[in-house]
Amino acid sequence: MYGPAFPLFQERFGVDTAGVGVIASAHFLGSASAPPLVGVLLAWVSLRRIVVAGLVLLALGVTGVALAPSWPLAVACALLGGFGLGNVSAGLNSAYGSLGTRHANLVNACFGLGSMLAPLLVAGLGRTAALPVAALPFLAVAVLGAAALVVIRVWNVPAIQARPEVEAQRPSVGLFALFAALLFMYVFLEVGYGAWAARYLEALGVGGAALIVSGYWLAMTAGRLLAGVVGGRWQPGTLVLGSAGLALGFTALLFVKPLAALACLGAGLALAPVFGTTLAWMTASLPVRWVPPLLVAGSVGGAAAPWLVGQLVARFGAGAVPVAFLGGAAALLGLALLTRAWTRPAQPA
Repeated sequence: MYGPAFPLFQERFGVDTAGVGVIASAHFLGSASAPPLVGVLLAWVSLRRIVVAGLVLLALGVTGVALAPSWPLAVACALLGGFGLGNVSAGLNSAYGSLGTRHANLVNACFGLGSMLAPLLVAGLGRTAALPVAALPFLAVAVLGAAALVVIRVWNVPAIQARPEVEAQRPSVGLFALFAALLFMYVFLEVGYGAWAARYLEALGVGGAALIVSGYWLAMTAGRLLAGVVGGRWQPGTLVLGSAGLALGFTALLFVKPLAALACLGAGLALAPVFGTTLAWMTASLPVRWVPPLLVAGSVGGAAAPWLVGQLVARFGAGAVPVAFLGGAAALLGLALLTRAWTRPAQPA
């Protein structure tokens, strides 16, 4: 949501192109700092209280962004809102991850739908006569947060379905590191495609690059919905391994110009189940309270992808994009194989 609002922030606060991105960085920093705290709090505080507190902080933060009289205050409010969102995300992913593959993918499909709708919200409501520029979209998010609080009051949040035999045993740090590396590489690919695929397609001479990338995000959301419906037919490890293999195959097609657009769409569909299914997979072998810290690895992957691929493009040109993606997809498949080999004895037949 912040990216599409950059021009509006520049107009409203007079910041330059180099400085406007700090508001998105503040939001990201806030959201990335919340999961470790949630992991600790889950041992002492109910999930409902964590999610409610996160929604309140999110609503306060985006309201502050909407109405802030100065740029530093807007950035500080973005940090607060990001911290609130991080609490909500970590709490809900812990709960739905413990419920299994179908639930984890469905809730992440909802996140995907929100990511698709947010730019439309900025485009449609960014300029209004009665409010400062860019204010109404963020106030709309605050209203949605308040509505979510009402929903929680009526229906509550799902209970974490912890497995007593898993919670009682001593957790394996090595297995956690494998899951963290797997999630890091997944988010690296997800964000990398979103940030750099259009640049590569344009250099390749493929028309409608921006539209193809939009299709990539749509395919990812559709894939998560599909996994939410039928993903329960497979063990989580099997589904992640198959998804990683398909992602590698589609990524290899990026080198073939007539198939490059199809490769992007296919990669989005193939990668779609990996995030939520990995969370469900982890809760079968490690305590649920370890899910929030695991999300930090994904955040780091999301931060690393645009920068690292950008460095490669600056040095070697746009042709480095599919090479970076292919290496990432191969690493994802390798990590899925290692993780499956480690967890296989613990998986039910």
